[in-house]
Amino acid sequence: MNRRDFLSTTLAGALAAILATQAGAQEMDDTSKASFDTVMGFMQAMGSGDIEAMNKLMADDMVWHNEGDASLPWIGETRGKEAIFAFLCVFGANLQTTLWENTDAFASGDTVAVFGRMNGITTQSGQETGVFSFALRAKVRDGQVVLWHWFEDSFAISQAFHGKA
Repeated sequence: MNRRDFLSTTLAGALAAILATQAGAQEMDDTSKASFDTVMGFMQAMGSGDIEAMNKLMADDMVWHNEGDASLPWIGETRGKEAIFAFLCVFGANLQTTLWENTDAFASGDTVAVFGRMNGITTQSGQETGVFSFALRAKVRDGQVVLWHWFEDSFAISQAFHGKA
C-alpha cells in the first residue's frame, strides 16, 4: 500500500473532527496556538493524504511512539521522517480506521494534547476493534512536530488483531 492510499483510506474521517476542535484554539497564547495549529495541520494532512504537507510539518528527528501491546506491529518507537512514513504504511496495512473523533484538544506552550475515540478493523483477523479511547501528547519545535506520543486501548485492538474479540 503506498503512502497516499494509506493516509486517505485510514484517516479520511479525521478531517471533520480535526476542524471542529480548532474553535478552542482562539483562547490560547501565541506559542500555544502555533503549536496547536501545527499538530492540527499535521492531523489534517494525514487525514487528507497530503504527504507534502506532512513532510513539511515533521521535524527530521521526529519521534513517533505508540504505547501498548508489543505484539502489534505498530507499537513501539520510530525515529525520523522516513522511518515514520514506513511505519505509517505498516499501520495502514494492519488497521483500517473507521472512526476517528477528536473530543478534546488543547495546547500549553510547545505541548499539545488531543483526546478522542476511534474504531477500526484489523486486516489480520478482519475483526472490528470496537470504539476505544485514545490520547495524544505531541511536542512542537520551530513549527514542526518533534514528538507524537500516542496512547490507545491496545487491549481491545490486540483482541481484534489476534481474532479474540
